[in-house]
Amino acid sequence: MTIFINDYFEMTEQNGKVFIRTIKSGFPLKDFDTILRSHPRVKLTNFAVLKNVLATESETVTEIGIWLPNIEIEVARDKMSASLFIYETVDELRQNKEHFIEEIEKLLKKENIIYGIQPIQIEEIVPAKAYLIAQGTPPIKGEDAKTTYLQIPERKPIIKEDGKADYYEMNFIHEIHENSWLGEKIPAQPGIAGQTIFGEALPATPGKDASLKYDRKSAYEVEEDGKIVLRSKYAGALGQIQGQLTISHHLSINSDIGVETGNIDFQGSLTVRGTVQSGFTIIAKGDISIESSEGITGAKLIRSLEGDIYIRGGVFGLGETVIEAAGNIYIKNVNEAHLRANGDIHIGSYALGSHLTANSILLDERKGKIIGGTAIAKDMIVSAISGNRLERRTELIINTFNKKELQAIIQEKAKLLKNEQDEMVKYEAQLTKILSAPTTLNSQQSAVVEQVKQKIASLKKYVGNLENEIKVSINDLHNAGKEEIKITKEAYPGTYIQIGKKSSLLTKMTNGTFLLDSGELNV
Repeated sequence: MTIFINDYFEMTEQNGKVFIRTIKSGFPLKDFDTILRSHPRVKLTNFAVLKNVLATESETVTEIGIWLPNIEIEVARDKMSASLFIYETVDELRQNKEHFIEEIEKLLKKENIIYGIQPIQIEEIVPAKAYLIAQGTPPIKGEDAKTTYLQIPERKPIIKEDGKADYYEMNFIHEIHENSWLGEKIPAQPGIAGQTIFGEALPATPGKDASLKYDRKSAYEVEEDGKIVLRSKYAGALGQIQGQLTISHHLSINSDIGVETGNIDFQGSLTVRGTVQSGFTIIAKGDISIESSEGITGAKLIRSLEGDIYIRGGVFGLGETVIEAAGNIYIKNVNEAHLRANGDIHIGSYALGSHLTANSILLDERKGKIIGGTAIAKDMIVSAISGNRLERRTELIINTFNKKELQAIIQEKAKLLKNEQDEMVKYEAQLTKILSAPTTLNSQQSAVVEQVKQKIASLKKYVGNLENEIKVSINDLHNAGKEEIKITKEAYPGTYIQIGKKSSLLTKMTNGTFLLDSGELNV
C-alpha cells in the first residue's frame, strides 16, 4: 500500500512495516517531519537510515519504520489504568467522531476492559498522545485501631489568679468508682476493596490493631456499641505504671497517723487528711498524699514503693525522717530530713539542712532556697538561692555517668531482656499446648498449669522491671553531658558545686548556670 509519493520518494506499507524508495535525491530532511505529522500512523524507527536513503537514488526499498494501528490501547502493568492512542489527524478525528467512538468501544470490549471506563471526549484527544480511557479503583487500607484513655490529671501547681504558683495545692490522687470508664478502643477497620479495569477485585489491607495497655488485675475489657471499652474492676486511685493504666486500691484516712491508727502498710494508694505523728511510719505500694497544711514533724518513714509522694505542708524531720518514692516527691518545704526519689524532687519553698537525692531537684526559681545539707542529682538542680549570709556549707552535686560503661550496661541488660522474653514465649507456648488438649486435666496436670502460670507472671514482672531499667539508662545516656546546676538569684560563699569529678567551693557571691564546659566547671 502506498502511503505517500512525490517527485523525490515513495513511502509504502507492507505487513505492518514502512518502506521508502528514493526516486530523486535532494529532498530536504526537515520537510519530512511535515509529512510524518500528516500521517500519524507512520512511526519512524531509524532516522540515520532515512537520511542516507533520501540522499541516494535507488530502486531498492528500505525499511524505515512501522505502521501503527489507527487505534491502540495500552494497559498499565498493575492493570489499574489503560491509555488510548489514536494515530489519525485532528481533522480525521473531528470528521469521523462517531466512527472513532464506536471503534474505541469495540476495542475496549476486545481487551476485556469493563471497569472504570472514562467518558470519551474526542475533542480532547491529541493524535499519538496518551488519553486515559479506563481507571481502576485502588484498595483503601483500613483505618488503624484507635485507643483513647481517661486522662490522668497532670501533677503540677495550681496557678492562682495573681499568677503565682502554689506548689502545695495539687490534683494528686484521682479517685474513680467501680466500673468507671477508663478508655476505649475503636477496632481496626477492614478497609475497602479495589477493582482493576478488568473487573478483578483487589483485597484491601486491614488497619493495624492496637492493644489497650492496662493492668489486667484492676481493669477489664467489654464490648459496647462496636467499641472495646476499658472499665475498672473496683474503686480506687487511677495511675500508670510502666506505660500501663492501673487502678490501685485506695485508702483514705481522715485522721492523723499515730497511736490510734498505728503504722500503715497498705498495698495501694493512700490519702491522709491529717498529719503523721513523730516516730510513725507509712508504707504504700501506690501514691501517698498527706494533705494537712501543718505538714509532718518527726515522722520516721514515708515510703511509696511504686508511686509518688505529695506532702501539702512542710516536713520537719528532726534529723530522723526519711521520705522515699519510686516516682516523684512534691513537698512545700523540708527541714532536716532525708528525701530520696527515683524521679524528681519538687520543693516549693526551701530545703534546710536536708539530704536530697533524685533524678532532678527543682525548687521555685523565684524564691526557692537550699540552705545547708546536700542535694545530689543526676540531671539538674534548680533553686533561686543556695547557702546563706553565714556561709553555711551547702553541697550541690551532680553525679555524671561514664558513657562507655553505661552503654555496656544497657547492652548487657538488653541481652538479658531478650533471653527472658524468649523464655516467657516458651512457657506461654507450653501453657497453650496443655490448655488446648481436648481431655480434662487431671490433678497433676492442673498443678503443672498453675506452676507455668506463676512462672509466666514472675517473668512478666521481671521483664517489665528490666524494660524500665533500660529505659532509665537510655534516658541517662541521652542526658549525659547536659547536666547543670542553676542558681537564679544568689549563690552564697560556702556553696559547694560539683559536677562529675570537677568541683569548686564558692568564695564570693554569684549566680547563674553551672555546667561542664570543655570538661571544666565554669565557676
